[in-house]
Amino acid sequence: MSDELSKIFAALADPTRRDMVARLAVGDATVSQLAEPYDVSIQAVSKHLKVLADAGLVTRTREAQTRPVHLEAEVFDLMTKWIERYRRRAEERYTRLDAVLAEMNDGPAATAGGTEKTRKRNPKRINTDTRGQAS
Repeated sequence: MSDELSKIFAALADPTRRDMVARLAVGDATVSQLAEPYDVSIQAVSKHLKVLADAGLVTRTREAQTRPVHLEAEVFDLMTKWIERYRRRAEERYTRLDAVLAEMNDGPAATAGGTEKTRKRNPKRINTDTRGQAS
C-alpha cells in the first residue's frame, strides 16, 4: 500500500498535475482540452497524464473518436484513509498534551503568581504582580 501511496503523492507533487486533477474533478476532458490553459505541448500534457495514470489517479476511455480522461475517485479514498489515520493520532497527542497542560495549570505549584484560574478562585490572595502599576 505504501508504494501505491508513494506513487500517488509523487504524482500530485507537481502543480500542473494537481491542477489537471482539479479540472478533472469537475468533469472528464480530452488531452487537448486539458492542454489549453498551459503553455506546453500536447505531448507534455500526455506525459503528465501518464504519471497520473501510473499512480491510478486517471484512466482513459474511448468514446467515438475521442479518448476522454477520467478521474478515479477510489484513489482519493485510499489517500484519505491514510491521512485520517495520522490526523487522528496527532489529535490524540494534542488532546493528551491539553490534559497535561490543564493539570499543570490547576496544580498547587503551577507558577509563583498562579494562573488566571487560581487568581479568580482565591480573590483574597495578595496581589504581588507589580506590572502595570505606577511606582
